[in-house]
Amino acid sequence: MQQIPTRTVSTTTAVGGKIHVRLTRGYFQNLRRLISGPMLMMYFALVWVQIDGQPWLLFDFASRRIMLFGTHMAWHDLPLMAGLMIAGTCLMFFAAVAWGRVWCGFACPQSIWSWLFIRIETLTEGRAATRRRQEDQALTGTPLARRIAKHSLWILASLVTAMTFTGYFIPIRELVSDLLNLQMGLATASWLIIMSALTYFNAGLVREKVCTHMCPYARFQGVMFDSDTRTVSYDAARGEPRRGVREKGSDAGDCVDCDLCVQVCPTGIDIRDGLQYECIDCGACIDACDTVMDKIKRPRGLIAFRSENQQQNNASPVLRPRLAGYGMILFVTIAAVVYGFQNRNNLLLEVLRDRNTITHTNALGELCNSYLVKLEAIDPTIEQVKLTLQGPAGLYLTGPAQLTMEASGSTEQTYQLCNRDPDLPIRSEITFIADTGSDLVSKPGIFLQASH
Repeated sequence: MQQIPTRTVSTTTAVGGKIHVRLTRGYFQNLRRLISGPMLMMYFALVWVQIDGQPWLLFDFASRRIMLFGTHMAWHDLPLMAGLMIAGTCLMFFAAVAWGRVWCGFACPQSIWSWLFIRIETLTEGRAATRRRQEDQALTGTPLARRIAKHSLWILASLVTAMTFTGYFIPIRELVSDLLNLQMGLATASWLIIMSALTYFNAGLVREKVCTHMCPYARFQGVMFDSDTRTVSYDAARGEPRRGVREKGSDAGDCVDCDLCVQVCPTGIDIRDGLQYECIDCGACIDACDTVMDKIKRPRGLIAFRSENQQQNNASPVLRPRLAGYGMILFVTIAAVVYGFQNRNNLLLEVLRDRNTITHTNALGELCNSYLVKLEAIDPTIEQVKLTLQGPAGLYLTGPAQLTMEASGSTEQTYQLCNRDPDLPIRSEITFIADTGSDLVSKPGIFLQASH
C-alpha cells in the first residue's frame, strides 16, 4: 500500500532557534483543553487521594506493592500492568491509523506541559510578537523582571510536577513533610532535582525538539498512516494561488498568506508545505485559519482533518482492514486485562517439599514428608488464613490449621504430611488449600513414600 510521503521544511517563526508560539482560540483548542485539563487535574490530585488511610494510587517498590485505584497488587501482577500498557499502546496505534498524531497533539504529557509553559510565558512576557521583538534587545528593566518571573514560575511548576510524580512512588504526605522539615534523604532529593530539571528542560527550553528529534513516534508514524488516515491537511487546490487580504480575482485562492497557521504551530512548521513528520495534529492551525476565513467571508475548512483520498475527492471509508485489525487487537487486549483483574488473588501460596530428606518416620512409625508453606497477603486486611489438604484418605497434615499473618504481610510454617495407609502408592498427588474467607488459593504437590 502506498504511503503518504513526508518531508522536512524550514520553519519561519524561529528567532535564534527559538519558536515563539502564538496562542489561538477555536474548536480544537477547546477540545484539547477539555482533554488535557482533566488529565492535569487528575495527575496533581490523585496522588493525594487516600482510602482507609492507604493511598489510592501508589507504586511502592520498597514493599513490592502497587495500590491501583484501591486494588492491592504485587510482583506477580506485573503481567496485568504490562497488559494495561499494551492496551494503551494499541489505543494509540488505533488513533494514529484513524486520525494521525492526535495523541501527541491532545493528550501527550510533553505537549500538555509545553502548552502550560507557553501560557506561563505569555502571561509573564507578553504575546508571541512581543517576545519575538525582545529577542534582539538588551534584557534590562521590565523585560528582565518579566524574564526572571517566567523562569521562576517555570521552576516552581517543574518542582510541583516532580514532587507529584515522586508522590506516586513515595507517599506524598511523607514526602512533603520531609521536604518542609529538611529531613529528605539524599537519594530522594537527588531524584527531585533531576525530575525538576528534566521538566524545566523539556517543557520550557526544548519543547518541540522533543517531539521532532527525541520521540520515536514521530519517526515511525509514516508507517502507520495510509491514504485514509485523517490528519491536518491544507487544501492546496482551494487555497492556491495565495493572495493578499484585499486582493481579489477569479484566479486567486482563499489563502491570504497571513502566516497565522505558522505562528500558532507549536513545532513551527508551515502546514501549507504538505504533510511533515513534525506535525502533531493539535489543530491550532485549523482554528487560526477558520478565524481568518470567517473574517474574509469564506467557508471554513481550508485547513482541516482530511485524508489523502478526501483531498483527491475520492471515497474514504471510516472502517478499513488496518483500522479494524488494530481495533480487534485493542479489544482482545482489554478483554484479557479485565479477565486477569477479575480472576486475580489477594493471597500467594508457595509450598516447598524438603528435598534433602525424601521421607522420614515419625514416633508412630508412619512415613512422612516435610513441607515449608509460605503465605504472602497482597491485601493488608488479610490477617488469618486457614490451611487444609486434599489428597488420599490415608494422609493427614501435622501443623497449625490457622496461620496468622505477620506485620510484613507474610508468614511461613513447616508441616509434616504423614501416611496411615500402607497400601498407598509410591507417588500421590496432593493439594494444599489456603482460605482467607474471601479468597481460595490452591497449590498442587506430591507425596512420596518409600517402602518400610
